[in-house]
Amino acid sequence: MIDLVRRRYLWFAISLITILPGLISLGLFGLRLGVDFSGGTRWEIHIPSMAEPTSGLETEINQLFAANGVDSSRTQLSQGETGGQSFTIAFVRTAAVTVDSPEKAAVEQALMDKYGPSTRLDSFQTVGETVRGRAIRNAILAVLLASFVILIYLALAFRNTEHPIRYGVCAILAMLHDVLVVIGMASILGQLINLEVDALFLTALLTTISFSVHDTIVVFDRIRENLHRSSAPFEQVVNRSLLQTLTRSINTQFTSFFTLVALLLFGGESIRSFVLIMLIGLLSGTYSSIFNASQLLVVWHHREWNRWFKGNPASNPA
Repeated sequence: MIDLVRRRYLWFAISLITILPGLISLGLFGLRLGVDFSGGTRWEIHIPSMAEPTSGLETEINQLFAANGVDSSRTQLSQGETGGQSFTIAFVRTAAVTVDSPEKAAVEQALMDKYGPSTRLDSFQTVGETVRGRAIRNAILAVLLASFVILIYLALAFRNTEHPIRYGVCAILAMLHDVLVVIGMASILGQLINLEVDALFLTALLTTISFSVHDTIVVFDRIRENLHRSSAPFEQVVNRSLLQTLTRSINTQFTSFFTLVALLLFGGESIRSFVLIMLIGLLSGTYSSIFNASQLLVVWHHREWNRWFKGNPASNPA
């Protein structure tokens, strides 16, 4: 029988190696915040009949905004084609501009004058400082509230087992692993592909938490059943429970994985970052529910932290 529990410190090491690059990136670069969390205005401009953007188009657009009294901080270009007509979408981040301001009207007119009357503003989103601060607070509160409710729920659900609070705490620690993986990868991808952290990112993060905890509860429930049926050592019961639920866990998550891959490839630009974060969270949640959460129960059961600096931590007590 495969002994997953015996290699628990290997699984913890893999988790640490996965998390560290993201933490380093967070320390060096932070997160590339979207308008929802940084404030300002996001413009989505449709420029027709431009199959290949000129090399200086980004600079040209920035200068156009500056000439009309709007400071632009970031411009990204994306190409497309519909009905045989090529077009370019310019995503521009600027300081906050209100919808009825003369600056907005001036920029729109200047864009049409320069790139033709078919140029249009497809999307215009402004977030002020007050809304920005509220969004950040609500994002933090959402994660904390979800963690607290999960802790209480698991403690109640496993109240008939010995030390029920451990199940909740271990699920939260495994969930924290997934949160760190997702946020760290968001920082790295922000540097590599300009991925922004916005409201959709928060949605993906909370969904990742649900993926992780859902699978963890399945494993914990099997551990509880086997503990009532067997008098074997705790780590053997945990290992048997993991193996009994392993196929189900992998099969269930892979159905979601294939769906998300299809969305990533064919779902369109507007949801690509959201789906990518969901994919990362799904993989991390599957790993943590199998290789972290239950292993932490074993570590806690034997209080192995008392021996971490006195010998081999993976050895079981006599």
